[in-house]
Amino acid sequence: MIGRSGNPTLNEKTFEKTGHYNGQETMTIGGTVNKSFMLLALLIGAAVVSWVMFFNGYDMYPYMIGGAIGALVLALIISFKPTTAPFLAPIYAIAEGFFLGALSAAYESLYYGITMQAALLTMCVFLAMLLVYKTGLVKASAGFKKGLFAATAGIALVYLLSFILGLFGVTVPYLHDSTPIGIGISVVIVIIAALNFVLDFNFIEEGARQGAPKYMEWYGSFGLLVTLVWLYVEIIRLLSKLASRD
Repeated sequence: MIGRSGNPTLNEKTFEKTGHYNGQETMTIGGTVNKSFMLLALLIGAAVVSWVMFFNGYDMYPYMIGGAIGALVLALIISFKPTTAPFLAPIYAIAEGFFLGALSAAYESLYYGITMQAALLTMCVFLAMLLVYKTGLVKASAGFKKGLFAATAGIALVYLLSFILGLFGVTVPYLHDSTPIGIGISVVIVIIAALNFVLDFNFIEEGARQGAPKYMEWYGSFGLLVTLVWLYVEIIRLLSKLASRD
C-alpha cells in the first residue's frame, strides 16, 4: 500500500509528457472502462486461485509477500513510465490478486463473512463516488487535488514509518489498534482512499478530452485499480477492527 501512488501521478503533467497524437488512435472513456474490467477480471482470477490455495492448506505467506512486493515494483515502474502500462498493468493485476486473495482468506479464517462485506462495501463506495463526481457534488479543483495529494502522501509516509519501525519491534500507536482512536483513524483513511476516485475519474475524462495516446487507457485503468485495491484493503482492515471488539 505504501507504493500505491498510482493516483498522485495521475495529473496534467502526464499528458504533457505524452503529447498529442494527431491522426492516431487516442484515449477514450469507453476504452479505459473496458481495460479496467480486463484488469479487474485478472485480479479476481488470481485472487480466487490464491484463496483456494489458502484453504487447501498451502503456506500462502510467500505468495502474499511476493505478490505485494511484485505489485509495488510494477506500480512504481508504471507510474514513472506510462508507456509500459499496456504490458505491465495486467501483470500488476495478477500480482495484486495473489496478494489480495491470500490476505482476504486470512481475514476470512478469523472473521467469517468479512470478505464479502468488504467487497460489497468497496463496490458501493465506488458507485457512490462515481455518482458524486458525475453530479458535480465533488469537483477535482486544483485545491482539492493538492489537499488530497498531501493527505495521501501523509498516509503513505505513516505506513512506511510503521513498516520500518516494525522491523525493530516498534509499533505506531493506534494505527493497527481496535480502540476508538484506531477505528477513527481507519475511517479517515477509508474516506481519503474513496476521494481518490475523484482524481481517477477526472484523469480519465481529461485524457479523453485532450486526446492522449491510446496506451493511456491502460494507465488510467491501472490508476483506477490501484485505488480500488487500496480502498478494499482499508475497508477489510476497518471491519476486522470492529469485529475484534465483539
